[in-house]
Formats: sequence, structure tokens, C-alpha cells
Amino acid sequence: MAEFFTGLKRTDMCGTLRHKHKDKEVTVMGFAQKCRNLGSLLFIDLRDRTGLVQVAFDSSKNKELFEKAATVRNEYVLVVKGTVRARSAKNKNPNMPTGGIEVEASDLRIVSEAETAPFSVADDVNEQLRLKYRYLDLRRPALQSKLVMRDKIARTARNYLAKQGFLEIETPFLGKSTPEGARDYLVPSRIKKGSFYALPQSPQLYKQLLMIAGMDRYYQIARCFRDEDLRANRQPEFTQIDLEMSFVDSEEDVMEIAEGLIKKLFADCLKVKFTEPFRRLSFEEAMERFGSDKPDTRFGLELQNLSAEVAECGFGMFTDAIAAGGSVRAITVPSGAAAFTRKECDAFGEFVKDFGAKGVVSALFKEGTVPSFFKFLNDGEIAAVKARLSVKDGDAVFIVADKSDKVVFDSLGALRLHIAKKLSLIDESKFDILWVKDFPLYEYSAEDGRYYAMHHPFTSPKNEDLQYMESNPSKVRAKAYDLVINGQEAGGGSVRIHNPAIQKLMFQVLGMSDEEIKERFGFFIEAFKYGTPPHGGLAFGMDRLAMLFTGTDNIKDVIAFPKVQNASCLMTGAPDYVELKQLKELGIELRAKQPTDKGE
Repeated sequence: MAEFFTGLKRTDMCGTLRHKHKDKEVTVMGFAQKCRNLGSLLFIDLRDRTGLVQVAFDSSKNKELFEKAATVRNEYVLVVKGTVRARSAKNKNPNMPTGGIEVEASDLRIVSEAETAPFSVADDVNEQLRLKYRYLDLRRPALQSKLVMRDKIARTARNYLAKQGFLEIETPFLGKSTPEGARDYLVPSRIKKGSFYALPQSPQLYKQLLMIAGMDRYYQIARCFRDEDLRANRQPEFTQIDLEMSFVDSEEDVMEIAEGLIKKLFADCLKVKFTEPFRRLSFEEAMERFGSDKPDTRFGLELQNLSAEVAECGFGMFTDAIAAGGSVRAITVPSGAAAFTRKECDAFGEFVKDFGAKGVVSALFKEGTVPSFFKFLNDGEIAAVKARLSVKDGDAVFIVADKSDKVVFDSLGALRLHIAKKLSLIDESKFDILWVKDFPLYEYSAEDGRYYAMHHPFTSPKNEDLQYMESNPSKVRAKAYDLVINGQEAGGGSVRIHNPAIQKLMFQVLGMSDEEIKERFGFFIEAFKYGTPPHGGLAFGMDRLAMLFTGTDNIKDVIAFPKVQNASCLMTGAPDYVELKQLKELGIELRAKQPTDKGE
């Protein structure tokens, strides 16, 4: 039977006890992880979030206490009072931080009993089962350590930004829907029936309004919501370390603050120090060399443009792509010919189809063999291709041609990473950090016949590119920047438009009428009339930073209560049906019938 938890004060956490605490009387509290009854001696491994400590019970010293301890089962919640003593040399456990000592119990209280759990906290089990019983899953030291790291990241960020003069200011969850990007999560209004709030995809408009309000430097560890398809590093609700600052002259002003924050996080949380400035790559260089605007540069396999060398060859796949305004590009895998079978090369062709390419032209440079596409090239073209690729005997070459450069970059960039992982070319012990900047301001959609903002419609164009805003929007570069860590976009931002005329022109290039601008952003444009300081900002993905710092590739590991692939919560059953009474109060009538008529 559980006992009352009164008159007890914890003196120490389980995982903090060491030999220096020998002979100290302590009171420790936690969960029973393992019980071992050896007849006259009984041991319980007591666990809290700091670790384990072994508690010893001796029947010859206190038979009643021993018998009470014998009733304990795994995951019982216990309070133990006792004295720290050194273990004998043969009983020390070098694999446990507390393995040199144990607590000789003088008192035990069972404050909460536990039924047999659906899985053991010490075992690795199916993720779906773990998420259904997430409160048990979170007892696992591996997950607890990840949430501890997440907390450390948040505290370090707060301290750093406060010292840089930033104020922590909260912005609303219930706002106006301004569709531009992912789908909004909508919240119906009971007072104004037929109207909806939107949960924020980011605090973008609010933080810019705070600059107009004269707050000068703002930050927030902000919750954000996007109704989009999930993947390993994406959830419907996520967290950003969000900041904005006024009187920004250039991108470097914001990047300097952000880089300082990242260096501080690495130093304090991982004891990793960066003394040199992070590298800067232009968007164009990143795409040309790596086929990605978030390149992993811990390995080579850089892209090579073969378009000039094969423009006049007789291979239709190449010449057709170039004639249509596309390109022919390749990666060379040193000694790749020995690493890949023909079947594997064919599989690479299927791989790139997911990125829009029709396939891969593969060439294995083995002694005595000639790549099949060489028969379409003359001797001069063959020599030029070999020189461009720096190809040697034993290498493998993979080529993608398409009328769209985007398809070529996406396909070959993804294949580059796929092959590097397959051949274990990536040094996972390294942190590879760089800035990518000078992004295009716009992306053109041939399908929709219009331009979209590559980042968002409040991003400032480069001063020298303003002249192309109306005549040639595709030439306009943005004052935008992304920080990339190990091939992951860790954060990004931009200098914002603060001139009302430029902001209006931006909306017009995006195909928005004056009426649409007023309807979507009227309150924001109105604020520009009353004096707007130059400003810019950035947001780091808190979840992605926690993933990188803890070495996991699954975002669910660093979120206490995550959703699964269909955006549902296995533990609570959300989203779920609500009572019809609630819907009537909101003025909502469902087309789909609910399985129950709760509230009727």
C-alpha cells in the first residue's frame, strides 16, 4: 500500500552521489528500475533524471525493512533514507557514474505503486507503443538527456540575447490568417461566428511591428504552427528562437549576432569552440557546387557542369536539355566503379526520379571498358569531359540532364548525399557550419504563371537589384541568409523591407491587387505610414538545433509530446470529435457526421 509523502525532504539526486559523499546521510527519491533479491541481501537501482544509484538492504541488520523492500516492483516510486558507503573493489561497477558507492538504507517509503508497464523503460521497443505511453517513454534516460539539452539550449540563448540588449516579448497565438506558404491552422470564433483566427506560422508580422513600435531588439522562444505534410525533421507545432533588431545596415549586422549565439551554444552546451568566422557561400555557388541551398560540405563529390563540353555532341538526351535552357551536370565518385554494381547504378536512376529527373547516365571507368555514351562524342569531346571530371581509372560518374536546372540540382544534389551515406564518406564527428546568402528574391512557377517569394514577401531586395523589380524579377537577389549545419537548415532570416513603396511593389510583383493587399495586410501596411526603422531578423529552429546537438535524426526525440506522421497524438487521441453543443456555439455545421452524438 502506498504511504503518505509527508515530512520528507530530498537531500540529493540519485545520479549525483560519488565517493566524496561517503558516510553522508542522504534522502533520495525516484523510480525503482531494477530489484535483485539475493536471499539475505537485496538491491534496488533507484532512478531519477540525473541517473541511477544502488540502494542496499541487509536482512541481518533490519529484517522488517528488508521484507518491505522485497515487495517493491519495477517503476514503484520510492523514498529512501540511508548512508552513502563505498562498494568493495569486486562490487564496483565501472560502467555507472555512481558505481563506486551505494546507499545503505535505513528507511524506505513506497509512495506510489505501479502496475506492470506495457514495456520496460530499459528496453528499446516499437515507436508507436512508446508514443502511446509517452509518459513512460520519457522516463528513459536517453530521452531525458535530450530534453535536458533542449533546456540548456533555451537558457543559453536567453542569457546571450539578454546580454546583447534584446527584450523577450511574447506575441499572440490568435491572429489573422495571411495565406502565403503553408496552410494555416484555423481557430473558429464563438463571438464573431463565421470568422476564424489563425495560429501563427511564425511571429513575422508581429516582430516587425515591434520594431515599428520602437522596441529596438526583440527575441522570443516562439511556438509556431503549420498544417503541412510531416517528415523526420518536421512537426505541425514547432519552436523557433526568434529575433529581430532595428537600425540594421546590412545582412552582416544580423548574421554577426546570430553567429555569436550559435558559437555560444556550441561552447556552453557541447564544449565545442569555433574561433574563425563561419564560411559564406552565395546561393549560386552552393547550387553550382553541391546542388543544394543547404549543402553538406563534410565530403566532396561536387557537381561539375558538362554543358559546354557536350553541347554539340550527338547524344540527344544531353543536347535536348541544353537546347531547352537546361544543363548537363555530373558527380565523380573516386573508386566508385569498384563500389557499385550495375544493379546499384540502375537503382540510382530510380532514386533521382523522385526529384523530377528522367534518370541517371552512369559511367563506370573500369580498365578495358568504355562508357556507353562516349560513342556519341568525338575524341575532343571525350577528352574535354574527362578533364572536366578529373576522371581516373576506377572512378564512377553519374550524370543528370534536364531542361530545368532546378531538376538537375535537386536530383544530383540528393544523389550526392545518398551516395556519400552509402559509402560512409561523411565524418559524423564533425560540425560543418556555413552561411548561404544572396538568395533569389522570387521563384517563378510555370504551372501557376506567377512569381512567389522565395522566403516571404517582407524580405528586402538587394539595393543594386532594385532596378530589376519590375523589368526582370528573376534577376533580383534578396538580403536573405540561412545558417546551415551538417546539411540542415538550422535557421534563416533577412533584412526586411521598411520602405512602403518597395513593399507595395513587392506585393504587386507577386500578383496581388490593391484590394488583396489591403485585405491581407492592411493593418501592417498602415503601420508603415508612421515611421519604420530599417530592421532585420532571423529565426533558428529550436527543434533542429536540439536534434543536431543530441545526434538524433528524428525530431520526435527532442519534443516532449510529439505528433506522428498523420499529425495525430497517439497518447491523447487528438485530434478528436467534439460535442455538437460546442459546434453550435461556434456556428459550425459539419458535412461529415460524427460517430457519436455527444451533447445531444
